[in-house]
Amino acid sequence: MKSFNMNSDTLNPDTAAKLRTELGPIHELARDESGRLYSVGMRALFESLNVDMSAVEALAAMKIASRTLHLLQERWAESHDLSEGRMGVLFRLYRCGDTPLGNLAENLESTPRNITGLVDHLERDGLVERVPDPADRRSVRARLTPAGRERIEGIWKQGLEHQFEIVGGMSKEDLAQLRHLCLLLVENARKELGK
Repeated sequence: MKSFNMNSDTLNPDTAAKLRTELGPIHELARDESGRLYSVGMRALFESLNVDMSAVEALAAMKIASRTLHLLQERWAESHDLSEGRMGVLFRLYRCGDTPLGNLAENLESTPRNITGLVDHLERDGLVERVPDPADRRSVRARLTPAGRERIEGIWKQGLEHQFEIVGGMSKEDLAQLRHLCLLLVENARKELGK
């Protein structure tokens, strides 16, 4: 899917309708008086409370961004006859080489059971094989087959290009600030989880 401007004033009607269907009408975006984007639906939900809802709006924006990026990743993977999870496994094996299934689960922030299912499917498709771990006889590693390597080599550069499209219009400073703020939220959330 090509990148698009999600400003509600400039979206073409077909794209706007499709987004409302997939993301729901609450995620329609507009710009405030300073030119910053906001969720029309989220702002409307809390307007009558007469309290500062900037934290709620910011976190809601993160959730909207996450959901939208997930949809884009799903579509891109499907355009290559893969699921998002299977593509993630292929990318990880391409970049890291043979990897124990437990490490794949940890690195891809998934469950061991889910990784086992993904590897099962990739193995049936001839893209991945299981091999014994030479350092630990109880462990099994996943390895790209020649067909899997050929498949992922044909699409990984396109994946990088899609990421650059998505961040179009953002400077390196913007991206560094975005990264920092997202990871600051992660740090704060981890503190809450640790309570």
